[in-house]
Amino acid sequence: MVRWQEFVDDEISLVFGTLGEAVELAGSGDDFQTSRESVCRSVEHAVDWGMAHRDLSGITVLGIDEIAWQKGHKYLTLIYDISGGVKRLLSVTEDRTEPSLRSGFDSLGASICEGIQFVCSDMWKPYLTVIGERLTEAVHILDRFHIMQKFGKALDEIRAEESKRLQRDGYEAVLKKSRWCLLKRPENLTDHQTVRLSELMKYNLRSVRAYLLREEFQRFWEYVSPYWAGKFLDEWTGRVMRSRLEPLKKVARTLRSHRELILNWFRAKGEISSRAVEGLNNKVKLVTGKSYGFRTATVAKLALLHNLGRLPEPESTHRFC
Repeated sequence: MVRWQEFVDDEISLVFGTLGEAVELAGSGDDFQTSRESVCRSVEHAVDWGMAHRDLSGITVLGIDEIAWQKGHKYLTLIYDISGGVKRLLSVTEDRTEPSLRSGFDSLGASICEGIQFVCSDMWKPYLTVIGERLTEAVHILDRFHIMQKFGKALDEIRAEESKRLQRDGYEAVLKKSRWCLLKRPENLTDHQTVRLSELMKYNLRSVRAYLLREEFQRFWEYVSPYWAGKFLDEWTGRVMRSRLEPLKKVARTLRSHRELILNWFRAKGEISSRAVEGLNNKVKLVTGKSYGFRTATVAKLALLHNLGRLPEPESTHRFC
């Protein structure tokens, strides 16, 4: 006797594993005497059963993000339960639009949404809109990872533009091979990068000024009180807006427009973050990378929920020859 779910696990690893051998084995029938279509139907049955019997009680913290599952701007909207020690995927919907997220919340039900205390997301406008509509009682947190990511992009843009300008004007290429010296935090630099950065600090470069402003902003996360964190944010954005660093000014404008949501990070005592979401996203990338043999979003959803949903298994068994 073999438990039905264990058979499905073996089969799904065959189908969603390395496609070259998987197609050959599934097609030949030497091992499992089945087809990929049969395996897909088995997994679909397992997922449907698990979704119908899963326990959604006790969910208080949600993480929301999107991930590209195919080239050509093909996205999936993901809703995670990051409440306790066990993290899991709750919902997968196609695209990253307002209807996508609404559909995900609909699958959870109104009672679950009403009990959410915290929700963590990035600054994608459709998500902000729907979260404001559906999770009216939750504290919405814009995590520091997504915020600091914008700093990295702005700093890289300033460095690239300045490097081209110096080369065009015939100056010494002082910014050559300096990208990671400026993008990394000081504590993460190698010895060689530390020396290279100290050399750059001697020059009055736009890239250096942007780097120093980025490092000064890191003090923002050391505050405890939302009030004093807000005072620092206002003062810092004011100075940046008086600079001539347009990419960094764009970041400052974004911070100003999302001021209250950013300060929610302090209202949540810094304990709720998207770190768990990013960890789950890495697992999602692994699963979608293995499932490239199927080109539909439906099968991608099945693979994700089967692997990351922590769904209950049927108690019944089935005999396979």
